[in-house]
Amino acid sequence: MYTEEDIQSAVKAGIFTPETADAFRTHVAGQKSLPAVDEEHFRLITGFNDIFVVIACSLLLASIAWIGKSFSQTLAGIATAATAWGLAEFFVRKRRMALPAIVLLLAFVGAVYYGAASALKDMPMQHIIAGALAAAAAWIHWRRFRVPITIAAGAAAIAGSLIACIISIAPESLAWMRIICFAAGVAVFIFAMRWDTADTLRQTRKSDVAFWLHLLAAPLLVHPVFTALGIFSGKNALLPITIVIVLYLFIALVSLLIDRRALMVSSLVYVLYAFSTLLEKFGVINLGFAITALFIGSALLLLSAFWHLTRTQVLRLFPATITSKLPPLR
Repeated sequence: MYTEEDIQSAVKAGIFTPETADAFRTHVAGQKSLPAVDEEHFRLITGFNDIFVVIACSLLLASIAWIGKSFSQTLAGIATAATAWGLAEFFVRKRRMALPAIVLLLAFVGAVYYGAASALKDMPMQHIIAGALAAAAAWIHWRRFRVPITIAAGAAAIAGSLIACIISIAPESLAWMRIICFAAGVAVFIFAMRWDTADTLRQTRKSDVAFWLHLLAAPLLVHPVFTALGIFSGKNALLPITIVIVLYLFIALVSLLIDRRALMVSSLVYVLYAFSTLLEKFGVINLGFAITALFIGSALLLLSAFWHLTRTQVLRLFPATITSKLPPLR
């Protein structure tokens, strides 16, 4: 299986001309009878060897962390981070394995945060400094290995540090945590759209970076809104349930516009709960969740099957000034 990065590398090396590469993409898209730009591709696994390597790396990293912790927590973090970096030099930089790259990146950034937090445990700004160091570690990792999820990991570390900083300065801000998290989600979403608009054809690593950023932004945007509506409070009021359903339709519209499905997936659990509660209000108690899952699942499958057609109709409703910055239709 050849990825977009492989094709781009071949073009840069002079093996393919840009015209030949475009013709190849068109040919592959034609074979699938679906436009490649609407598939939201990202490489995760190329074979069982990826899983094998991840299992082996996980065992090694866990054992090093365990042994290091017997001496000190800081040593455990440093040793784990160093080992994760060393493994990445071979499995990511040389072998270019996608799934191990993700696991090793998360292990590296997590170990840096853990080690820093342990070393600074007596300081009042412990988690803020540790988060900043984790973000810096993610940036260094990105400069070396260019793993797409790295930017999202760094963004998560920065967001966590800023939230911790706000709480430490103003403890009463805990009452505004939903708004703070939502604001962080908006910031990450805007950042994701910057990467997305830089590669609307989704042929480079920028598209993969945007994918992971959208995956990070989705729960930060969705969770505060739906929990603020009290959907899980047990009150089961009809108005909040109706608002949840309307919001999900709006989320579906945004997802179609930007050609990203992460927002819909993140809010799915709230919609399932809202629909099942709504059915219970009309007397369908025993099979409420089953009927809801059947309806939502069928609707999502239909949307997946006719995603391109639906997106075509949605984009026609918006001016060219907006659609020109979005992934095009083919």
